[in-house]
Amino acid sequence: MTTINYSIQFYSEWHTGSGLTSGSDLSALVIKDKNGLPYIPGRTLKGLLREAAEDLNTFEQCDQKFIEDVFGLPPKETEKGEQSESKEPSIKGNCFFSNATLSDDIELIAKENQLSKFFYRSVASTSIEESGVARKGSLRTMETTIPCTLYAEITEFPDDQKSKEQIEYCFQWIKRLGQNRHRGLGRCHFEFIKKEDEK
Repeated sequence: MTTINYSIQFYSEWHTGSGLTSGSDLSALVIKDKNGLPYIPGRTLKGLLREAAEDLNTFEQCDQKFIEDVFGLPPKETEKGEQSESKEPSIKGNCFFSNATLSDDIELIAKENQLSKFFYRSVASTSIEESGVARKGSLRTMETTIPCTLYAEITEFPDDQKSKEQIEYCFQWIKRLGQNRHRGLGRCHFEFIKKEDEK
């Protein structure tokens, strides 16, 4: 087993929801760590990469064994074709997906200088009627995170070249992350960080 280190570079503002609001000020807040800094939960990244692997499986770029080994199997279906009530996978994947966070240097500077608030902006949007008038009650103000680079790792990853190639295909497949991707948010690039002995 080995560890896969990778970066996520954002080219546009992005939003990973916390499910919280700030009352009348913002309709949707981004998820933040205890220091108020942006991060992406590992479970979100696992789901995104699994979706990429399943898409690539249809093009024979990722095989089923890779998907099962890395991500596990989804809940079993009942005889009627319905998913079972259990939300846990029937077979757990071998890998652990860490949260994606800012670099240690950036985190330290941000904490020491109380810069966390400068990572965020608010973006307003509304729904327009066919007449060209804003639909009543449709104004929403969303908090977004500025473009930045986050770092994460996948531990207990299969230590073979084919698996590494397949996870790189998954990285290349993902072009956007988070909410409102169709409105220009979350444009990003995943990149495999090679160790010194792999260069």
